[in-house]
Amino acid sequence: MSDIVSRYFDLLIERTKTVAETQKEAIEAAAAICADVIMADNLVFTFGTGHGSFAAMEMFPRTGTVTGFRPIVESSMISFHRVLGDGGARQYRFIHSQEGYGRAILNSHQLVAEDAMLIFSHSGLNAVTLDIAVGAKERGMKVIGVTSIPHSSSTPSRHSCGQRLYEMADVVIDTGVPRGDAAIGIDGFEHPVGSTSTSIAIAIGHAINAVTAEIMVQRGIEPMVMVSPNTTEKTKATLQNDKNYADLWRRLKTR
Repeated sequence: MSDIVSRYFDLLIERTKTVAETQKEAIEAAAAICADVIMADNLVFTFGTGHGSFAAMEMFPRTGTVTGFRPIVESSMISFHRVLGDGGARQYRFIHSQEGYGRAILNSHQLVAEDAMLIFSHSGLNAVTLDIAVGAKERGMKVIGVTSIPHSSSTPSRHSCGQRLYEMADVVIDTGVPRGDAAIGIDGFEHPVGSTSTSIAIAIGHAINAVTAEIMVQRGIEPMVMVSPNTTEKTKATLQNDKNYADLWRRLKTR
């Protein structure tokens, strides 16, 4: 009987526990920025390419998330799951390495200095990710980076700025995931399996969201939080979520 199931979940638990123990202050610092931005009626934009986009999209609208987070979802950055054909993995691999494309993405959104940018990137070194970080900093925005310092620090930047995400962000949350990500070995097989970076990044994102809500409550502001409509309280939940969408539109329509 294989023990890979136990080995994988033990590894994921170990890595997540390490983040909880070592990154608590960084997560709280990130949430303080987010709370300040949201309470000032501005937006916390979230971004990631590839699997990093999953964490960015989880920030809103998702059950338990706060209105004021605003994912930037670029189709060419997330739709490579078909692998072959139009919008496949090879196109994604090419596009996310093209410096300047991230600037074009930013130019398609109305951002102000009082906003913040939350970037999820395991490697933290590819061109589009760093375009977003550089562009946000140029606009005067605070940048939060969720990245792997063990991986990123062992690999050169692929952007003309010469830096990696952890070197640019105002607040850095280190996933601690080693270079290469996958870490479960199989006897008689060369390549490791069992990646953990996506699960950990998403967990960090939800922790930021939760602490953001807590800070707002402690400051006497009731956060607008998404609630699950998949319960017997569907009608009530839908009304609440419609209010959340209306509040997001209110923030956007002045841009």
